[in-house]
Amino acid sequence: MKKQATRPGADFDPTPSIAHFAEVALHVARSAPANVDAVGIAVATEGSVPRSLGLDRKALAAAGFEGKVGQSLPVPRAEGPLLVAFGIGAPGNVDGTTLRDAAATFARAAGRATKLATALAEGGSLKPEGAAQAIVEGILLARYRYDALKNEPTGVAVREITLVAPADHAEAAQAGAERGRTLAAAGALARDLANAPPKHLTAERMAEVAQRVAADRALEIEIFDREGIAELGLGGLLGVNAGSVEEPRMVRLTYRPKGNKPKGHLALVGKGIMYDSGGINIKPRDPMHAVMKMDMSGAGAVLAAMSALPKLGCRSTVTAYLMCTDNMPSGSATKMGDVLTHRNGKTVEINNTDAEGRLALADGLALAVEQKPDAIVNIGTLTGACMMALGDQIAGVFTNHPGFVEQVKAAAARTDEPVWELPLDKRYRKQLESTVADMENMGDAAPGAITAALYLAEFVGDVPWTHIDICGPMKVDADESWRSKGATGFGARLLAELAVAFVPPAR
Repeated sequence: MKKQATRPGADFDPTPSIAHFAEVALHVARSAPANVDAVGIAVATEGSVPRSLGLDRKALAAAGFEGKVGQSLPVPRAEGPLLVAFGIGAPGNVDGTTLRDAAATFARAAGRATKLATALAEGGSLKPEGAAQAIVEGILLARYRYDALKNEPTGVAVREITLVAPADHAEAAQAGAERGRTLAAAGALARDLANAPPKHLTAERMAEVAQRVAADRALEIEIFDREGIAELGLGGLLGVNAGSVEEPRMVRLTYRPKGNKPKGHLALVGKGIMYDSGGINIKPRDPMHAVMKMDMSGAGAVLAAMSALPKLGCRSTVTAYLMCTDNMPSGSATKMGDVLTHRNGKTVEINNTDAEGRLALADGLALAVEQKPDAIVNIGTLTGACMMALGDQIAGVFTNHPGFVEQVKAAAARTDEPVWELPLDKRYRKQLESTVADMENMGDAAPGAITAALYLAEFVGDVPWTHIDICGPMKVDADESWRSKGATGFGARLLAELAVAFVPPAR
């Protein structure tokens, strides 16, 4: 049995999915190869049943299978691969979301298979490229497991996917499959980062991962340590880090499209609180502490999205800021009543050290504004109030630009990472007023998601901006479709899709 050191060494890789997803073989063929382990057969709720399944609709119904999305029926045979019927719902309603869910159902039903094959489902308006993308995303994300620290893997990794399609669809299907792999890999990277224990993924180690990703994807990168952060005047980030023995890091990544003049310039800012104890205002419940290694999910999503842009052929310049530190209580920690100074000169009185994410993000937003981008998105697990409002499956979004937020919503719809717009209502701004500084960092509990957004809005000026609060959907407690138990990687695919389709909003 292998043993883990008490302090993880430089040889520990917190992000195993990068290598694994690159190694998955993707094929398009006119029929399923003989050596596959499982063949998925899509069945709609009405119409004929594919003859290759060897069962008619009456037999399927007797087994409780109706063809609904989420249903599967393994059909073992004496010889040949396992057959798995999986539902795709009404044939006229097949889209990327339903097909992604359906492919995930197939992948889970064939959980011991390493080589899978399935035909491109017909129906609806989904084209071969989109169908192939959705199937690959669904399969790979559903079979994701974070086994980096396990002596024995908990699942069987997918090694090969064959998409069965007619010859005239082969080229489009192959392109879609590769796009699906790229987006699934981004989602898996974000999951890896959020699932990694805080001792194994400190701010310093996060910067090392970013450096590796940048080198592999030809991204520009700048890494700032505590001294560099102080020189930049990032008082919010330093204030959060004040109680920690771990150094903070601020990472700036830049993607520049090759060839043609960039369509626009998008900035992304991610909250990277590697572990959030709450600081002096320590969190009250052990279950909450148990998931606070995921409080860096925003920065993880941003880094993962950046990793996908070169392969997706993004035509806009994208600059990313990862604001990374942990938030710990100690004799040197920021105290209630302390005043910090942000990058743009705004002063803030700390009335709750557990409202730390906005302090780190605000400095990143101030830096982003100086680059004069066409738009800015920030993302983070910011407030429990947002989860109370929208639950654990929907992210909240706030904006100062109705036109730009529509681009964010469209990307959310394409990736099935749902968002709901909440009001940036300035009537609550008075809750952030301070008697000794420009602002306080927290208002009342009830409108907490709104006051957090209002705090961030102070740092973007008139630049089109959208804030995404992913506190709710950062994790799932059990496998759900293509979302595997643990960190969801929410936001990585959304941000990648946003950047690829980005159009500078009117000002």
